[in-house]
Amino acid sequence: MKSYVFALAVSVLTTGPIDAGETPSAQDAEVYIVNLENGAEVTSPVKIVFGLSGMGVAPAGIEKENTGHHHLMTDLAPFGEGADDADMTENGLYADENHTHFGGGQTEVVVDLAPGSHTLQLVLADLNHVPHDPPVMSEQITITVKE
Repeated sequence: MKSYVFALAVSVLTTGPIDAGETPSAQDAEVYIVNLENGAEVTSPVKIVFGLSGMGVAPAGIEKENTGHHHLMTDLAPFGEGADDADMTENGLYADENHTHFGGGQTEVVVDLAPGSHTLQLVLADLNHVPHDPPVMSEQITITVKE
């Protein structure tokens, strides 16, 4: 894929409820994409701003209650429905061209996306890159990149 200003993220397949790690999430925590809506038409590069309420952002490796760091999943099945989700939930989210990790506590990114349809979803993870219990994840949105 094109150059991403990314680093690590998430995906998974489960047949039942989404598994989670051992770090509890705040009861009303929500993560969302601030500046893009489902069905948006954009041009590349695309700026994606991460929103979070009910919890705080802390870099990976920093243990602080009710915090986590963002992971962006691009062009994958919704979290909890992907082939590797259960393993990533247990062992932490990995990084590849579809899973981007923001372990420095970043809250936005600019990415180059090819023209066409793309899905985006955020998942918050604990200091060890493991989703919280229960998982804090955004709705998956679809955007279209125009030429």
